[in-house]
Amino acid sequence: MRLHHIDLNQFIESHAQKKGSIWNSIPPKRAWNSMAYTLRVIDRIAREMQAGTVEVISAYRNPAYNGACRGARANSYHLQNMAADVKFPVRASKVTAIARQLRDEGLFRGGVGGYWGFTHIDVRGENVNW
Repeated sequence: MRLHHIDLNQFIESHAQKKGSIWNSIPPKRAWNSMAYTLRVIDRIAREMQAGTVEVISAYRNPAYNGACRGARANSYHLQNMAADVKFPVRASKVTAIARQLRDEGLFRGGVGGYWGFTHIDVRGENVNW
């Protein structure tokens, strides 16, 4: 996969995180391909913004780790390896607006959530904002 604005090592490193005594893990092999589409979407958003490299806050989460994440839903798309929380070197509100615009233009179907300091992007198949 050719990506221009994403360092794949950041996605791998995002799996080596700990909340309290609970460690995250790499996704099960059956879910590896699920992230490819999400990565292409995020790379395209980064290209549109001309904002440099993406920082990955969170990608796949195992169930125990997801449960330890404040505000995480039990049916989070992170559990299916179809979501990522990312940070760009621009305001998160700008990232969220551009992600929603590109989604509404047909780049992908999924969720875009704006938070202070980062944006959640997933490819769930239906458009949702928060």
